[in-house]
Amino acid sequence: MMYFLAMRLAWLALHIWYDLRVEGRKHIRRDQKYIFVSNHRTNLDPVLIAITGYGKFRFMAKKELFEGNKAFAALIRWLGAFPVDRGAGDMSVIDTSVQAIADGKNLLIFPEGTRSKDGHVGRGKSGVALVAARAHADIIPIGINFQDEKLHFRSKIIVRVGEPIPASSLPKTENLSERELLKTLRTEIMPPIMNGIKALVDEPKQES
Repeated sequence: MMYFLAMRLAWLALHIWYDLRVEGRKHIRRDQKYIFVSNHRTNLDPVLIAITGYGKFRFMAKKELFEGNKAFAALIRWLGAFPVDRGAGDMSVIDTSVQAIADGKNLLIFPEGTRSKDGHVGRGKSGVALVAARAHADIIPIGINFQDEKLHFRSKIIVRVGEPIPASSLPKTENLSERELLKTLRTEIMPPIMNGIKALVDEPKQES
């Protein structure tokens, strides 16, 4: 109950502080859990996506965020974050990700693995394709758009929700080579994200 109240308050606060628009929310079904994949611009991105979707989320966060301020670490854990040691090849992260879907939660992944400082989308890592192959969940591509290098009061932000990528169109086995995983990422997952970060329009239609 507290989680959903926090998300409603976050929705209200973000719409007051920023010129926030959400497009394509109609693609998300309330009764279904998804793997959300998005470009990564700021530390605010997990909240922007959580208030756009329905239900609870789990998402990866670099382990350094859990090693500093204990109050902040507790907060992001409560919001659904779990630590990942980037570059360590820890397969338990994959298991935790797949389990999130099995537990009836949405999973949020940033395929680039880190924030983009210039707004351009990187190539992405193969891990998201591996999780998709094992979880057998539909994917919701998200494009987060804003014009300025950094967010400020009344910055215009557009969160574009793409059409779901059916699990049936993705590989159904985890025994895929790195090359096959990267091909799936390149051809099936990253293009919808790229489509979602087209240039900002003057008066985008807001959807609830």
